[in-house]
Amino acid sequence: MNSHLHSADRQDVAVIGAGVVGCAIARRFALTGARVIVIEKAADILAGASKGNSAILHTGFDAPSGSLEWQCMQAGYAEFLDIRERLGLPLLRSTAILAAWTEDEMSKLDQIAAKAWKNGVTDVRPLSPAEVLAREPHLSRTLLGGLLVPGEFLIDPWSTPLAYLHQAIANGATVLRETEVLSGRFDGQAWTLETNRGAVLAETVINAAGLWGDVVDDRLQVGRTFDIRPRKGQFVVFDKAAARLLSAIILPVPTERTKGIVLTPTIFGNLLVGPTAEEQADRIHATVEQATLEQLIAKAQAILPALADMPVTATYAGLRPATAHSEYQIRHDAAHNLIVAGGIRSTGLTGALGIAQHVAKLYNERHPHKRPESNAIWPTVALPVLAEHEARDWTRPGYGEIVCHCELVTKREIEAALTGPLPAGDSSGLKRRTRAGMGRCQGFYCHARIASLTQGRFTTPLAIGSVDA
Repeated sequence: MNSHLHSADRQDVAVIGAGVVGCAIARRFALTGARVIVIEKAADILAGASKGNSAILHTGFDAPSGSLEWQCMQAGYAEFLDIRERLGLPLLRSTAILAAWTEDEMSKLDQIAAKAWKNGVTDVRPLSPAEVLAREPHLSRTLLGGLLVPGEFLIDPWSTPLAYLHQAIANGATVLRETEVLSGRFDGQAWTLETNRGAVLAETVINAAGLWGDVVDDRLQVGRTFDIRPRKGQFVVFDKAAARLLSAIILPVPTERTKGIVLTPTIFGNLLVGPTAEEQADRIHATVEQATLEQLIAKAQAILPALADMPVTATYAGLRPATAHSEYQIRHDAAHNLIVAGGIRSTGLTGALGIAQHVAKLYNERHPHKRPESNAIWPTVALPVLAEHEARDWTRPGYGEIVCHCELVTKREIEAALTGPLPAGDSSGLKRRTRAGMGRCQGFYCHARIASLTQGRFTTPLAIGSVDA
């Protein structure tokens, strides 16, 4: 929904960035009746760090105890479970096993379990090798033991923030896409944000720009307090046939720097391995490297030997907005009516709703609620059902045709994704809304049909004779 700017209309809150955190923040403020505008420079939402993650709803069992990250994860986890059915969001109750493969890793399990209990996750318990293999018989017999984390679940990483923003829009929020904040000026009462499409006036600005959070701080001329250090994570997606080999999320024993390589089913019926953790200066391009992908595949096959016979469907990489700090970088500059939510790394999908609660609390220290949330509107637009364990659109009559046979995406789903309050803004956004082109052939067979169905819809149209990478 690329709305025209109306510079005379002052908003209560302008949220810069439409990643999962920005979408959750917009929802939280719109629920209380605030006038909210979301500003996103890309053609569609989730185009930055939020487009690439492992799609796990984390309990926070191993988060730094008492930290803001832990608080936001706990709050976000609880709120997601509370609202997901009303928003039509799927959940796969997969559980997780923290697997130890060396004596050094085994020695850390008791400490991790103690931290989990301290963090309020009291249902974790140790598993012997026999107990792990009884649950997951395809795992390597070199396993020494594990820790069961029953509350770790799988969710849809793209429909989730889409639902948050749908509810924000239903409660009056405006979303501007292809709109980049170039500068900002605070006059003591309100902000004037200059964008490539005109001025936006807002009383309060919330910087949720992810990979560009420090750049936006510079453009607002309030002084940055952190530098983004992009951290790349590469992933390998195994074919859907591999999903039968594993039911639980297999977590590694984490290090101080990274949570490590995860082997997990996905809610879409694939098997995923990743991410890596690689520092880089480039915050735009997340490339995949053959040598790294081969290492990921070898790691996955060492954990799950039967993967040696399974084909790889896709590879991809995402960037996380890491900083020099291990903690979330959330600050309230009350003198300038500015809140910054930065440095949100791998736990952002789980923590987003909790981050939104925290940001709203900071805001409410100076601004009262507009209305009780009990009066909030819940969206009536149905989200696409992409989870493999639920009834997909192709099982219902009247779907028109199967456009993407690998992922069983219907014409009706494509058409729905191109309409409504927040239609897909580009081909990547359409993929995230439908999974068309994300299957075994990676769009080789369905690309031309998708190009035909989307003709005239996108600023950058799909070329009918080429395959969109």
